Formats: sequence, structure tokens, C-alpha cells
Amino acid sequence: MTKHDEFDDFFGDDDDTPVVDTRADGRLLRVPLGRLAPNGVNPRTDFGTEAELIDLGKSLRRRQIQACPAVSRSAYLKLWPDHANQIGDVDYVLVTGERRYRGAKAAENQALNCVVDDGLAKDRKTFMEAVVSENVDRQNFNPIEEAYAVQALVAEFGSNRAVAQHFERVDGWVTHRILLTHLAPEVQDLVRRKAMPLDAARSLGRLARDNKWDRTEQLAWWQDEQKQRAAASAERSAAKKAAKRAAAPKRLTAEPPADSEQQDDEPFYGRKTAPADPAPVPPAAAEQEPPADAQQEDAPAVPGQASPPEATAGEVGQHPKRFPYEDGVDAAHHLIHKMPTDEFNKMLDLLNKHRERQAVPATHPI
Repeated sequence: MTKHDEFDDFFGDDDDTPVVDTRADGRLLRVPLGRLAPNGVNPRTDFGTEAELIDLGKSLRRRQIQACPAVSRSAYLKLWPDHANQIGDVDYVLVTGERRYRGAKAAENQALNCVVDDGLAKDRKTFMEAVVSENVDRQNFNPIEEAYAVQALVAEFGSNRAVAQHFERVDGWVTHRILLTHLAPEVQDLVRRKAMPLDAARSLGRLARDNKWDRTEQLAWWQDEQKQRAAASAERSAAKKAAKRAAAPKRLTAEPPADSEQQDDEPFYGRKTAPADPAPVPPAAAEQEPPADAQQEDAPAVPGQASPPEATAGEVGQHPKRFPYEDGVDAAHHLIHKMPTDEFNKMLDLLNKHRERQAVPATHPI
């Protein structure tokens, strides 16, 4: 009984399963380049620059890790007998690996490692699937090459749905790629150079297919489309800037410092208080109020009124104390010097009326 390895359970191996050589002749061949030809149905056209191919060839000369799949000449010609002159008098035809073949020739290498499997040439559908699948699955095609590759698969499989199901894709995956085959060569070149985005290229491909547009009409559509995209981009940019400005915190505006007139008009209290919305002083009232010094020197005499006390040296420049509610004479002096004449008279009338109602004789005539 075969010994059971502890790694068998982990990897799902079975020592009893034989190793089977699936290649047609069971050999890895070192095929001279003169006895080898690329196939005539490869949809790939972009193989890189000459310098890039030479670098690839030098790398293959040092070591070729991946062998190229190939079929015999006779198996290939059973599928495409009209390609006899195209492939020439060779022994094998590449299924994939044409870029490696071109790189080897550019670097003047002598041969390539190939694995021959005529099973890949069972029929045209099998051969085309092998040609395309490696590049499609690894995203080695540019969009235009991929479009023609998928179109070739549709020709062999019979429908878009058959190709999509074979590659386990949605139906739209096939349709979107084939649309690019309806573009004019100049427009396809824009797609290859990534000068036209794929969404625009597919939209244009649909319009070109449905309306039978030629090169001029396709390029005119692309010019208009670029203008519309530029305008939409500018509009989005402006909207983002406006949104940023709206979301930015508003700066608090500092209140301007109070000037000397505002300081003189502050209420006569122990601390300064700022009303929420101070009412503006009428111009007439401001004109009637003379400077503080002039009021003290030229204040009109009122019968029975005592002269205002002069400030002592210690009181000069000091902030006034709280309003002297407990001293009527002192309070009257402050009101005389602070209040406009018309307001002062109104206050006198109100006080007289109040005195008459109280029937209290005035001890200090005002």
C-alpha cells in the first residue's frame, strides 16, 4: 500500500493518482525559429517597440520560464487551409506567444521552448478560445485588440451569448467590446492612446453602428462631446468650491473700539453695560449737549440750585462711582449736567406731579 503523506489531506493530493502527460508528443521541444511560425488569426497587433522586443529577446536568451503552446503544421492547416502560404514551410505554428517569438527574432536568438498539443486544434472554436483566453484573462490586450478578439470568438461560437457563457461573463461584456470595432481607424487610435475614455468610445461605437457614421461624423461627435464634458467638469468644480465656502466656519467680526464720545456717554454706574441693540442718539440731542467742561462753567442757573461741587485733585481722572441714589442733591447735580434740557424739563414736570399727588412739600426746591 502506498505510504500516506501528512500533506495529502492539506493539499487534497492522493498518492494513488498517476501523473499523466497531456502533451500530444509528451516532449518539451526546443524549436528553431526558422521551423516555427505565428498563427494567422491572432487579434493582437501591438507587440511593443523594437527596443522593447530586443530586451524581451535578451531575457528569453538567459532563461525562458514559460514555454509557448504550439500545434503541428498539418493540424493547423486542417482548420485554415488557405494559410499555407502565410505560415510557410514550417513544422509548428504558435497558438500563443507571438510577442516572445518576435522578441527572440529581434535579439537574434536561435530557438524557443514550445509545448506541442494538437488537441488545441481539434476545431476552430477550440483554437480561437486558446488564442484569445490567455490575453483576455490576463488583460494583455488594449481595448481595440480585445474588441477584435471577442468579435473573432463570436464568429466561431455563433453568438454573443455563447461567448459570454463560455467565459462566464454577462452578455453586455461581449456587446460593449464589439462596439469598438465600428469606430473609424483614427478614432480607434485615440482609444489605443487613451486620448478617448472607454465610456465615450462605446457610446460613439453604438452611434456609428446604428447611424452608419463615417470617419468625419465620428470625429465631429467627439469634438462636441469634449466641449460638453469640459463644461460639465467646470460646473462640478464650481459646485465643489461653493460647497466648501458654505461649509467653512464664519469668522466673528470684532467690535470696533469705543471712541471718546462713547466713553463719555456711558451710564453712570459702577460697571459698564452694553445694551443688546443700542438706540442711536438723535442728532438734535447731540447738538444740544455741550462739552462737559462748558456745562460745568456755563450751566444755566436754576433758582435755589446750588453750584456743582468741583472735583478734588484725588477725584480727577477717577472712574465715577455708582449713581448716588441716597443723596438727592448730588443726584440732581449729575442729572443737570448729563441730561439734555428738554429731557430735564420733562423730568421736572413728572417730579412736580408726583409731589402733588403725594402732597409732600418739597424741602429742596428744584
